[in-house]
Amino acid sequence: MAKIGFIGLGTMGRPMAERLIKAGHELRITRVKDASRYLVDLGATACETPAEVTQGSDIVILIVPDTPDVDSVLFGDQGVASTLGSGAILVDMSSISPLATKEFASKINALGAQYVDAPVSGGETGAREGTLSIMVGGTQDAVASARPVLEAMGKNITHVGDTGAGQTVKVANQIVVGLTIQAVSEAFLLAEKAGVDLQVARDAMLGGFAQSRILELHGQRMIDETFDPGFKIALHRKDLNIALSNAGQLNVALPNTAGVVQIMNAAIAQGEGQSDHSALFRVLGAISGSDSE
Repeated sequence: MAKIGFIGLGTMGRPMAERLIKAGHELRITRVKDASRYLVDLGATACETPAEVTQGSDIVILIVPDTPDVDSVLFGDQGVASTLGSGAILVDMSSISPLATKEFASKINALGAQYVDAPVSGGETGAREGTLSIMVGGTQDAVASARPVLEAMGKNITHVGDTGAGQTVKVANQIVVGLTIQAVSEAFLLAEKAGVDLQVARDAMLGGFAQSRILELHGQRMIDETFDPGFKIALHRKDLNIALSNAGQLNVALPNTAGVVQIMNAAIAQGEGQSDHSALFRVLGAISGSDSE
């Protein structure tokens, strides 16, 4: 079993860390709050700083909100880089900029450690059940070494290319998810406005080509109006803005992605930034004057 430093005990990180402990790994964690105190009860060691978490760890896992957060945790005062041992593996499971990922990897490699970018998809449910999809970038050797640990957290683990490729595929994934949530929201609003029962409409569409996990899970969230995250609109907007930034650098047109970002901007302006991304249904309802607002 591995000695693992785990940094990032948010909505996704807590159940991921729990699965690693229950798989028999030795975990060191930091920034322990009331919501994550139970991980210490399960056997994790609480540390004061990322540097303390990292010291003596074979693998260090990060899952924090954004690119500047990864930069700070890695290279800030008392950061991971200050105590990362030669031969250790840094696995960043955050969703951040692919270009920044390559820069971070170069610095970590210069310390004699290996770098793997391994962002995830599947939400809190996937994290809790260990069924996350993990999109992995890095060298063959680094990914092979990290795989046994990743298998404790995910079901569909795909090595998609060199360092940064995992983040690129995650951005692509977030485009599909964001556009599909908006599509389901628009379809539901139209059906609702026309007087069709949404539960019946959802069940009917699940039997045809419109079937998807988003229609199945988030469609039900929309019907039940259960918008606790899940995955927050503010974080999804961050991912789509990364997509738009990369698209600009590559001269790729992403007009529908830009449109979803505008709806997410409206959502955040309406105070929905901390709601689950399925709450786009409520936001679009408010814009269109639907009864769903």
